[in-house]
Amino acid sequence: MADVESFTLDHTAVIAPYVRLISVERGPRGDAISNFDVRFVQPNEGEIPTAALHTIEHTIASLLRDHLDGVIDISPFGCRTGFHLIVWGEPAVADVVPAIRESLRAIAEDVQWEDVPGVDAFSCGNYRDHSLHGARAWARDILAQGISLDAFARVGV
Repeated sequence: MADVESFTLDHTAVIAPYVRLISVERGPRGDAISNFDVRFVQPNEGEIPTAALHTIEHTIASLLRDHLDGVIDISPFGCRTGFHLIVWGEPAVADVVPAIRESLRAIAEDVQWEDVPGVDAFSCGNYRDHSLHGARAWARDILAQGISLDAFARVGV
């Protein structure tokens, strides 16, 4: 099997919350796609409950596109400690963090239930598993801790 970067990362050494550039891949025409580790919870010390994570996923997928160009996808890690963010181009971590921060701020303060996209049987494969209350609480907690530009240092930004 091929090596997967996230399985070689020392999860005991990182300090969440942070945003970390995992890799930049180039297509046959030279197009760049960047993959970021958007870690909200300290690995092996906690996890976002599924319903809250699901609501963050649905909401941040829309909000993030308002603050960051080239978003292809933002998908939760199976361990429920954060997300993979895939974008066109090569934005700097310092450009990604404010977009993540503003999206979380909106979840914590502005988003109402009717604003959460894809929470019905037509548009979601598990529409009953959502919690805006939980998403707000986690967003507030992550923002209060600060989001670091360095996965290995406790530096809130």
